Amino acid sequence: MDFQLSPEIKDYQQRIRAFVLKHIVPLESQADSYDEHENIRPELLNEYRKLARAEGLWAFQMPQKRGGRGLSVTGMAACYEEMNWSIFGPAVFNCAAPDDGNMILLNKVGTEAQKERWLQPIIDGKLRSAFVMTEPMPGAGSDPSMMRTSASKQGDKWIVHGRKWFITGADDAQHFILIARTSDDERKGLSAFLFDRSQPGWRIERRIPIMGPEEHGGHCEMVFDGLEIPDENRLMNIGDGLKVTQIRLGTARLTHCMRWLGLAKRSIDIATDYVLERSSQDVKLAEREGVQAMMGDVAMQISVGRLLTMHAAWKLDQGDFARKEVSMAKVAVADILHKAVDTSIQLCGARGYSRDTILEWIYRYARQARLVDGASEVHKMVLAKNLLKERNGFWSWECA
Repeated sequence: MDFQLSPEIKDYQQRIRAFVLKHIVPLESQADSYDEHENIRPELLNEYRKLARAEGLWAFQMPQKRGGRGLSVTGMAACYEEMNWSIFGPAVFNCAAPDDGNMILLNKVGTEAQKERWLQPIIDGKLRSAFVMTEPMPGAGSDPSMMRTSASKQGDKWIVHGRKWFITGADDAQHFILIARTSDDERKGLSAFLFDRSQPGWRIERRIPIMGPEEHGGHCEMVFDGLEIPDENRLMNIGDGLKVTQIRLGTARLTHCMRWLGLAKRSIDIATDYVLERSSQDVKLAEREGVQAMMGDVAMQISVGRLLTMHAAWKLDQGDFARKEVSMAKVAVADILHKAVDTSIQLCGARGYSRDTILEWIYRYARQARLVDGASEVHKMVLAKNLLKERNGFWSWECA
């Protein structure tokens, strides 16, 4: 396998790194950079988005004909990692969740008319989007087959009733991708739809308080009490809702890993600066064997995460669904991010626990990694089922 990055990707890496260090990292230490939910203030975000776009550092996951950079998934892996050296980075480059996954999905499966109406404004940064799937008990969570929200056909429209929750970005979203039950068929009972914030028949019940910090638009509970969606705004065929979900979450899970690796590297870098300067009993912390063991372990784990992520990215680029590889990366990198920031706080002592660094921000953010887009335990169950079925073939290098 060739791990050499192309000259184009290396160039983007270097330009992203320079942009992040020059423009974005300094914002983190300024109190007025943050909104009330501890993310970058929208007015400031728009200012730096214009700058990033002017420098050709914009929507790397989208085709060039639509204003993006058209990178492969492996190229995205290298570049997304660089973006999240800053906690604000992915949003500035229009590569943050949930818009990132929604754009990739719409670009893959939308009709040309749907791409122009629903996708292009997200690419252009004119509005935000949300993916509406998760439900309160006893509805769908990790198991979409438990879906309770329904869409019934009446003439050329679909009428939606139900309740969703923990919908990331919903409070700020204009465009929504909704998964709802359209029949009792076990495999083809779900369908996907597109709707706009301005349409009547739904409401945001509440913005759910979380440990935080939050993505723009928070995590919301939504109620549908007669939302009407024209059939032309159905995504793919009737009964393809589960397929839409799988397509959307496959790459989206991996782009989470790409970004988390950037945060993990940033965390240990902050600790590295500290232990190189801080002395105890006339000995630099960096010279102590215990400190070196902690740092070496994190460095090794980050490398493991990068290899798992890049392998899954490579398989996706070959046309493989890479379900096992994405699940392995998702589980491993979620743990690695937490370990990296937890170790970094420990090495920095009270300073790491304070808000003099961004480590406490990353620590709180990292806890959700083992939950979002499928809990780690669910992914491990999927891996076990594949192992029981494939035995030694589980570790094949070949693409399906």
